[in-house]
Amino acid sequence: MNVKKLLRGPLLYIILAVIAVWVGSSLLTMSGFREISTQQGLDFLKDGKVSEAKIVDGEQRVDLTLTKADATYGEQVQFYYVAPRGEEVVNAVTAADPKDGFTDEVPQSSWFLSLLGILLPVLLIGAFFWLMLSGMQGGGNKVMQFGKSKAKLVSKETPQVSFADVAGADEAIEELQEIKDFLKEPAKFQAVGARIPKGVLLYGPPGTGKTLLARAVAGEAGVPFYSISGSDFVEMFVGVGASRVRDLFQQAKENSPAIIFVDEIDAVGRHRGAGMGGGHDEREQTLNQLLVEMDGFDVKTNVILIAATNRPDILDPALLRPGRFDRQIGVDAPDMLGRKRILEVHAKGKPMAAGVDLEVLARKTPGFTGADLANVLNEAALLTARSNAQLIDNRALDEAVDRVMAGPQRRTRVMRDQEKLITAYHEGGHALVATAMRNTDPVTKITILPRGRALGYTMVMPLEDRYSVSRNELLDQLAYAMGGRVAEEIIFHDPTTGASNDIEKATATARKMVTEFGMSSDVGPLKLGSASGEMMFGRDMGHQRDYSERLAERVDTEVRQLLENAHDEAYTVINANRAILDDLAAKLLEHETLDQTALVEIFAGVQKLPPRPQWLSSDKRPVSDLPPIAMPAPKAPIDGAAVDGGISSGGAETDKPKRAPARKPRPATA
Repeated sequence: MNVKKLLRGPLLYIILAVIAVWVGSSLLTMSGFREISTQQGLDFLKDGKVSEAKIVDGEQRVDLTLTKADATYGEQVQFYYVAPRGEEVVNAVTAADPKDGFTDEVPQSSWFLSLLGILLPVLLIGAFFWLMLSGMQGGGNKVMQFGKSKAKLVSKETPQVSFADVAGADEAIEELQEIKDFLKEPAKFQAVGARIPKGVLLYGPPGTGKTLLARAVAGEAGVPFYSISGSDFVEMFVGVGASRVRDLFQQAKENSPAIIFVDEIDAVGRHRGAGMGGGHDEREQTLNQLLVEMDGFDVKTNVILIAATNRPDILDPALLRPGRFDRQIGVDAPDMLGRKRILEVHAKGKPMAAGVDLEVLARKTPGFTGADLANVLNEAALLTARSNAQLIDNRALDEAVDRVMAGPQRRTRVMRDQEKLITAYHEGGHALVATAMRNTDPVTKITILPRGRALGYTMVMPLEDRYSVSRNELLDQLAYAMGGRVAEEIIFHDPTTGASNDIEKATATARKMVTEFGMSSDVGPLKLGSASGEMMFGRDMGHQRDYSERLAERVDTEVRQLLENAHDEAYTVINANRAILDDLAAKLLEHETLDQTALVEIFAGVQKLPPRPQWLSSDKRPVSDLPPIAMPAPKAPIDGAAVDGGISSGGAETDKPKRAPARKPRPATA
């Protein structure tokens, strides 16, 4: 428990109030008599040392005034007695016959104490609620101020972020640059009739820098910046979210020009009416108030709302229309040049070795987001410090990339020799098939060291960024995904569970080729299945099948056929290059990890798979039999050059593509 937080809370004041009341009551009831035992009191009476006595009925107490002050107890003493000894005590007092006499007293309750007993509980309860309502915990944590906004105002003392600190998102920076200009010089745009954008939506995968871009806009514009999360609006009390939205926009308008940043807006901006029973009333009320506030902006208010989300598909359409979010800026994973610039930003302040080339590191990390790249350099710095080195070298960077991609190396997992042999042939099968394909990226690394949940892995890295994938490239991916399983079948005749993840990924890719990408001759270029508009069952359960059982059977047949063909291709490659596979497995058992330089030497004599036949989609007729496309005649003859925009029908293969034959039983190979 946090002691400082406890001392600042109302519990401390309640405890102090109880102690004060107890001390006050003790002072009021203090009589000045010293308490003695019953026998000592009777001895004082018997010895004639008492000048005055008083018996208090009800309390069974006797107050004595001694003729001479006792050295131990003083002049005034009192003792208590039990009921059976009452007669003995009365007889002792009567026999002593104090010179100043003795009296009997029936205690009367004090009106002050009676009143205090009634008022004390009321005062304590009132003090508790007063402390709660007065916000003794301070500022943003006031208990009953539910309707107040929880937005954090970024002050001038906060370290500012500028566009120079953001790399790899040039298009987004260019769009947000205008937002900064709108806030700094609104009159310039209003003079030509331009309307200041009311909202900017930043969407993209997690870790791409959406929040960093919003902070950079605030740092560049130099205006008040209110930051809040979408989940901070909604509470268990109905109407609180809408009240917080009103309060937030009211604060921003009073301090305009200003920026409001709502992170993870999908928490409050989901499509209305989704879910069981029509949705969550409190969340929908909050969204309605947000829509009203955004549409109620004055043109000259100079308040801009910036929101970030990685799920733009589930946002309410009313939130995305022009006039609310006028600009929707995609923030994707950076390309190779962007990754290099991001690495340069995060490498500042870190001691890098002379041989480190960040461009090479950027090529090794395709698909990495800005957060991933920052994590790579941080992991490299941690590894360097752990090894008591002074400079971050390429070895630390390579290990950091592996840790981010596949997890930390599991040095404590000791594999049996047979398992290491199976893993070596499994990973070798992946690498060999990937190398023998004609549309795959080069294999850059193979290891049989356990890392994360894998016993080993094969790294296939593209040489450049790609934004689309061809059918032949997907077929190659299916083939080398099956390469590990096929290698186990050929070498050991007893496949293991190590290929389960490969089969899962290959099946998912093949099904997408048939149902989403239209890469099946039998099914055709159709999009099968639709995402459900109702999000009540979550993302994975929101898929609806909108096709018949017969078509579903054809889809399953096509998916199986793609995987069978991939299995056959992997089988052909491994049988044709068996000696290379054995050599690769032996070197993996010896070195455990092989880099691209060693792999190029091993794969120098690999026999490539022959090119696949030309694939036609729905129309099975040869290209030469299709009706010609009418082309406008050129105005002037062009010698030796093709007309721009023309489609040539020559040079295409006329053979009809044939379906691959069913796989036959293969003899076992030693």
